[in-house]
Amino acid sequence: MINQHSENLLNTRLEKASDAGYKFSWFDWFCLWYPPGWLILFNRHWQHYHTDPDGWNWLEYILFLLPCGFYLALLSRWLRLGCRSPRTEIGEFNPKYQEAFRQEILAPIVKYYFQGELQQLENLPQTGSMIVAMNHAGMCFPWDFITLGYVLSEERRWTVQPLASPVLFEHPWMIWWLPPKWSQVLGGVRAELGNFEAAIAQGKTILYAPEGLRGPLKGWSQRYHLQKFDVSFMQLSDRYHIPILPVLCIGSESLHPWTVNLKKLQRLFKLPFLPISPLMIALILFPSMGVWAMKTRLRYFIQPLKKDINSAKDRTAVYQQAQKFREELQTQINQLLNTIKT
Repeated sequence: MINQHSENLLNTRLEKASDAGYKFSWFDWFCLWYPPGWLILFNRHWQHYHTDPDGWNWLEYILFLLPCGFYLALLSRWLRLGCRSPRTEIGEFNPKYQEAFRQEILAPIVKYYFQGELQQLENLPQTGSMIVAMNHAGMCFPWDFITLGYVLSEERRWTVQPLASPVLFEHPWMIWWLPPKWSQVLGGVRAELGNFEAAIAQGKTILYAPEGLRGPLKGWSQRYHLQKFDVSFMQLSDRYHIPILPVLCIGSESLHPWTVNLKKLQRLFKLPFLPISPLMIALILFPSMGVWAMKTRLRYFIQPLKKDINSAKDRTAVYQQAQKFREELQTQINQLLNTIKT
């Protein structure tokens, strides 16, 4: 009852706020074009639609913009909250807020910064109940996933939900960076088999990375080399008769270029990956840049829809089938890269 009451209050507030929508001020435009300000933009948009007394305040936002000021802002907020973490009551997916965030915040970022575009539209189906399987890379905030979700929603008006690492939901850094349960409210599905299967059973459109975290972890030296595929997406596709739409992204490797992953430090901080590159100097000075990435052009090449997946019961056979699928996509990526170079 408490969760339902909170959700009703949230919807009521969204409806009232959406009458006027979120209007960019000069400060918002400044944050959009100044990399340390993206995190401010995300939080300010959230606070427009939600009551968030534990969120960042104006003094802390100003500190974000100064070298090493984020650390003072974090201390200020921690003391203001009585030396505790922010509350995390809100946690259900809200399509209305996803739509507002997509149109008011993501639109200028995707169109003018990442230049997201769909290619080979003749392969894009009309219905949206499927697993969209994409090569995932960049070793940064999942902008390749977020951008694909945006362009698919714009093209077909689908409600798209990405499968996301549990770190994006509950890691202490994310709890302080972003609003409470931000990933869930925007539609993120936890990358755990039970949550994934439940979403597929409900006929949702799910963005999925068959490589898992192995994709971003491979680093710059192995860019555009697909890693081993997991098998769960093919098994669930077969079980629930949900087609798979392969999408190949060109440009995602440049979101955080020249990176290597330090596994020992990654495990120490309990992060999915820890990219080390010349850009880390800027991240140390401006931790709020953790949601930022290099300007690049993200092109998504839609492959023919795969229907009637016959997933064998023997796990070895399923694994071999998944790796054959990977090899097919790797061939397509190599051809695309050769075409683009020429």
